[in-house]
Order: sequence, then structure tokens, then C-alpha cells
Amino acid sequence: MDRPVQAKLPYQGQASPKRYIVPVGMSHYEFRAMGTTISLILPNAYLHVGAEAVRQLFAQWEYTLSRFLPESELSQLNQHAGTPVKVSDLLFRVLQAALAAAEETEGLFDPTLLTQLVQIGYDRTFDEVPTVAPASKQAPLPGGAWRDIQLNYRKKSVTLPPGVGVEVGGIAKGMAVDAALTQMRLLGIQAALVNAGGDLAVLGLPVGYENWPLAIPGREESWVMPLRTGAIATSGVARRHWQQGEVTRHHLIDPRSGDSAQSGLWSVTVSANSCQQAEVAAKVAFLLGVEQGRAFLEQHGLAGLLVKQDGTWTSTASWPVDLMIGRKEQ
Repeated sequence: MDRPVQAKLPYQGQASPKRYIVPVGMSHYEFRAMGTTISLILPNAYLHVGAEAVRQLFAQWEYTLSRFLPESELSQLNQHAGTPVKVSDLLFRVLQAALAAAEETEGLFDPTLLTQLVQIGYDRTFDEVPTVAPASKQAPLPGGAWRDIQLNYRKKSVTLPPGVGVEVGGIAKGMAVDAALTQMRLLGIQAALVNAGGDLAVLGLPVGYENWPLAIPGREESWVMPLRTGAIATSGVARRHWQQGEVTRHHLIDPRSGDSAQSGLWSVTVSANSCQQAEVAAKVAFLLGVEQGRAFLEQHGLAGLLVKQDGTWTSTASWPVDLMIGRKEQ
């Protein structure tokens, strides 16, 4: 077997790998979209057509679904809360998926936390969020408004409750990765990797390879793990955190409190059949904390690695601990 692919996930320590190692006959390509770096590994023969197709796909998803673009369809929907709004197939499909995830997780996944995110200072793209911000004068409010969203399947319209805004960044990113791989298949590509800031999925295998070895993040160390098929997603607080007054904030809001989750976890990495599923499961497990989060993943038959704030970790029974190749962060 040739030297294995080193496909990075975002590391949770101070250092991160600066490049990908790609197999012979394939190339690495990356661009910015949806507030993160999109990285691709594609066969040389399909590099141009594959990269262009994925760029266009992510551009469409961002233009439709970004809460940071005032002209986006999602922003327009949020501005007309309380009245029915006809939406595109894409936005309707993402909202369907988000509401289904909310239902399946009994509201732990909640797409109606836009007000809460703004209250804790995440009111602009993360690159623009100040490291230190003034204290909030508002007490956090619990979530749950997703239950009152009305979808009209015949008219393809959506009615948000008055005063409620939707934020679908996480699940949309996972769904976009899945959609990108579907696009690859339609182009005849047999092996590819798509990584959207830690939401990662693979298609097939490079010639001569038995798996895609991936860098899995920890707080003080990382691990190389083999992925043969499916997807991996990581939810954590390594990068997206800031100080608001005397309080440390991060973007993973617990809908039960309306505040940044205090679960004792640093990150959760989940492997699933789709990136959409892995993304939702990783976030929910993070909110639940070590014991309940692991139980949640076990209940749904998902493999997961849960890294605690002190750098120690635990995993589900199906996580292949014996295959973890560890190394310390520098």
C-alpha cells in the first residue's frame, strides 16, 4: 500500500497541520465558503470540474442560507417572522431536516436560537467577533420555538413565530458536504474527500488504499484514525470562543438554558453514514455532556470520541480505540 492520505480535521490544540498529504494521482484544493475552509481531495483528472462543481454548490448554499448576508433567503425569512414566506426548495429542505432533527432529539438540536446567539455576541461572522466584548444586559432565554414553525408543503412556504429567527449553519454545512459527494458521483468521480471545517465525508477509496486515515482532534493530542466510508463531524469549543464581560462564551448554545453549554466537554467527534447525521449527533452529545452524551450516541448506534475539558477522553463501545494512533500537539 502507498503512503496513506493524511486528511486533516480542524485540530483543537494550538498547532494544526499546514498541508494535506495526498495519494499519487490525486490533488488537494481548498477555498472559503460558509464561514470556513472547504478542502477537497480529488483525482487529478477531475480536479477542475470537481472543484468548480463544489465551489458553485457551496456558493449557492451560502447565498441561500447564511444569516450573515442580509440579502440571503434565510435572512429575508427571518425578517418576515410572523407571516408566511414562500421559499426555495433548498431552504425548505434544510428547514425540514432541521425540524426533524429537533423532533428526534427532543429539542436538544434547536434551529431557533438566533436571538440567543446574538445576545452572547455572535452577531457577525466569527472572524469579526471581538475577542473581548461588553457584558450582555439581557438574561438568556431558553429555546423551543422550533415547535411553532409552520411548513406548508403544498405552497412551499414557511411561517416563523413572531420574533423568532432561524440559524441553520451547522446542519446546513453537513448537508452541503453530503450534497457535494452526490455531485461527485454524478460527475463519475469514484474517490474523493470533502472537508468543511471538520464536517467531512469520503467517497470510495484512492487506488491502492484500504482507508482514508484522518486526523482526529483532541485538546492536548490528536489521533490518526482510518475511515473507509461515510462521514465524521466534530463539535467543540477550541476556536469559536470569546469573552463577554466576565463570562467566557462559545457558539454551542444549550436550548435548555439559552446560554453557551457548560457540559465539561472540549469536543465530540462522531462517525456516521452521512455528514448531516454526524454533525447533529456531535452537537447533541456535546450539549449532553460526557455520560449522557455517550449514552445518546450508544442509543443511536453511533461511534463517538468525547474529549473532556481537562484533555482526557472517553468513547462509545463502537469507537475503534485499538486503531487510534496518538501524537502530542506541539
